[in-house]
Amino acid sequence: MATTTDLVSRARSEGITGASLEWLPSLKAWLTEVASRTGSKRTPGEYSRYLARFMATVGGDPAEATTAHVHAFAYGEGPHGREPSPSTVIVRLAALRSFYDFARRMGLVATNPTVDVKRPKARPPVPRGLEVEELQRLLGVIPDTVVGKRDRAIVLIAVFTGLRRQEIIGLKAGDLTRNGAVYYNVRVKGGTTRRRELPQPAFNAILDALEADGRPLEGLGPDDSLFNISDVTFYAYLRKYAKRAGLDGLKPHDLRHTAAKLRRNNGASIEDVGALLGHASIATTARYLARMEGEAD
Repeated sequence: MATTTDLVSRARSEGITGASLEWLPSLKAWLTEVASRTGSKRTPGEYSRYLARFMATVGGDPAEATTAHVHAFAYGEGPHGREPSPSTVIVRLAALRSFYDFARRMGLVATNPTVDVKRPKARPPVPRGLEVEELQRLLGVIPDTVVGKRDRAIVLIAVFTGLRRQEIIGLKAGDLTRNGAVYYNVRVKGGTTRRRELPQPAFNAILDALEADGRPLEGLGPDDSLFNISDVTFYAYLRKYAKRAGLDGLKPHDLRHTAAKLRRNNGASIEDVGALLGHASIATTARYLARMEGEAD
């Protein structure tokens, strides 16, 4: 999560000095709330980056911001002079709305200047789920090395559990428990904690990867990470494997889609797929599957 030092550095890099730094304690409290609410390690850093840039447009004092300021920032060109995509505008607005909602609740501002700025309509991408043969090709090009065993374990966990890459890479030894079967505890998007059974092939892949790395599971402490890799680095390796397998454009989130597709193709109900993915509503799962499978006539 972004620290006060990170925020000072970002603020000064954006030319924000003086009175604006008085906001840093409030910014830190806001980011702590964001991390607690979302369960994400990346979101607080991303939000703080957008807010630091926005504060530079209002002289360093977010209390001086107007709806026009928010609109200009959300829809304006980025640092490299490019027009923002709808998804970028949505993320910018999400960061500002989150901050101003917090500031209003804390009595730091009287009004929320983001409420009248409309979000663009973004067409959701079509989920891409691999077929069994494509998954076999992907696994087949991952080398039988220490790094390869680690990456193979991450891929298998993703397609067996439907977890997101940050959730998988954040797993620690203490998150695995044995009670007849093996279970994993993980904090997922939205800040909730889930406990589900870990399929045996995924658990075997973890054991194999740790043994190859010279860190057998039984020798790890509860807070030791299962995978010593960042989500960005894993993405880079996955792109390389996907290219070798003729699956250009494969993204880590496509492995989550694959988990849903394989379950569905093997007769799982919408309720079962929703439970796997951790969706709060069956309607969310139905829309998700409709985009992936296409609508029946």
